Amino acid sequence: MKTHITLPENARILVIKMAGIGDLLLATPTLRALRETYPHAQIDLLVTPASAGLLDGWEVINRVIVLDKYLFDYPQQLLTRPRNLLRLKTLWQDLHGGNYDAVLLLHHLTLPFGRLKHQLLLRATGAKWRVGLDNGHGWFLNVRVKDNGFGAMHEAEYNLAVAEAVSAQTSDKRLVVPLSEEDHRLAWQLLYEHETPQSIKRPIIAMHPGSGTYSTARRWAPERFAQLADTLYSDVGGQLLLLGGPEEAELHQHIMSMMHSEMPVRSMAGKGSIKVTAALLEQVDLFVGNDSALVHLAVAADTPTVAIFGLTNSQAWGPFPDAKADQQAVVVRLNLPCMPCFYRGHDLGTPEGCATRDCLALLGVDPVATAARRLLKHTKSEIKSHQP
Repeated sequence: MKTHITLPENARILVIKMAGIGDLLLATPTLRALRETYPHAQIDLLVTPASAGLLDGWEVINRVIVLDKYLFDYPQQLLTRPRNLLRLKTLWQDLHGGNYDAVLLLHHLTLPFGRLKHQLLLRATGAKWRVGLDNGHGWFLNVRVKDNGFGAMHEAEYNLAVAEAVSAQTSDKRLVVPLSEEDHRLAWQLLYEHETPQSIKRPIIAMHPGSGTYSTARRWAPERFAQLADTLYSDVGGQLLLLGGPEEAELHQHIMSMMHSEMPVRSMAGKGSIKVTAALLEQVDLFVGNDSALVHLAVAADTPTVAIFGLTNSQAWGPFPDAKADQQAVVVRLNLPCMPCFYRGHDLGTPEGCATRDCLALLGVDPVATAARRLLKHTKSEIKSHQP
């Protein structure tokens, strides 16, 4: 077993990151490190369908392989759905045919069945080097990086540590979403569909009151978002964009119905792809949202960001780079002794939190508004680039 190796210049590398959009974004500095260190390597990426298109057009990646990991979340799925076994056979052949020198696993080995899946995937490649985090269950890895638990390091830093185990480093730790001119054009069209850039009300404040479907318990109360919007409008004016997927349209309408100010507000629920949303975030002056992928999209867009955290682990999934070093990104959270209860230590914890969810229920509007005002003071409300 080793803790550090160097790969051939023309190595064939597979990176496994079967996660959502936010987690894949946190792997982009690692992918950049691999490309900068091994410019002649073949670098492939194994992802889920939900995040498969996020890095399209990025020259760092040679090939994206897609696996719907949710078809294999439980052992009985393999027994009751034989077709899933056929899909695994095809994937096995594909991975083995890649002739990889190294496979990098960017996952914690938290749950028993998850560990089994990861072991099978790594074995399927036939790669000489199997590199990943070891929390005591990484016996199938032969290049191991110490895993000290969720939050001991930021998830992006854990990913970079896996890259460093194969001698890959980068000084550029920014998150990346490769955007096309069409992405920028569509975002511009959404933002300025009823106004000219010169007449639009500034600052443009974007909020994401949702959290994706995995853990809706991460959501700050919708009435707090309504109160926050009213407070900021009283302070700085401007307009509000509510961001989210189509499943969050009803939530947006609920928030809009509770607002008492005259703040102009639009729901962008389901409008545009995730890349168009990233391009839209480049145009706004402030983003406020719950722990979700959109926090990381906003950071990648270099947009001043207020991230609201409750039961989840802000040390692991807060804005990256560290909010302390980058005053463009701020985490607002309480400091209760029970926090976090989701992804704590080496355990999954409780995705739905406790019955009262005091970590979010007791978080008032004032600290979030204070953080938002502080960031807006340093924001130049100006028309940004990519005008069609």
